[in-house]
Amino acid sequence: MRPGVRLGVDVGDVRIGVARSDPSGLIATPVETVARGRGDLERLRALVDEESAMEVIVGLPRSLSGGEGPAAGKVRQFAVLLADTLAPVPVRLSDERLSTVSAESVLREQGKKGKKRRAVVDQAAAVVILQNALETERSTGRPAGEAVAVPGGTDVL
Repeated sequence: MRPGVRLGVDVGDVRIGVARSDPSGLIATPVETVARGRGDLERLRALVDEESAMEVIVGLPRSLSGGEGPAAGKVRQFAVLLADTLAPVPVRLSDERLSTVSAESVLREQGKKGKKRRAVVDQAAAVVILQNALETERSTGRPAGEAVAVPGGTDVL
């Protein structure tokens, strides 16, 4: 397992959930929800700097069969912009199938309802995305997901 803090990002049309790992890469915890739109990339850059993150994991929404639809295309476009903003910090796309469903389930079990749940579900989904990526790296010895190419740059493995 590579040492260092990682950020997990759940990109939605309205909000972006953010989570962070501890430096040893054992556990993911929620950080904040960033409003999508003007200033979102700059806020994510600031969070990377504040947390001294060595990598950012962006959840890639896939269908249950593994295919990609319009939502995945939007996330891929956002990930390229994010990679350009964060360079040289690498950005990786990691399968996020059912992350929001899992997050909703956990929050329901904790008794969070309505607006309270909506306010933190994006962060909870980011935690699920990041935790899955950490566990994948721990079990395989390789970073989870696929590297996002920086426009005009080179891929990071």
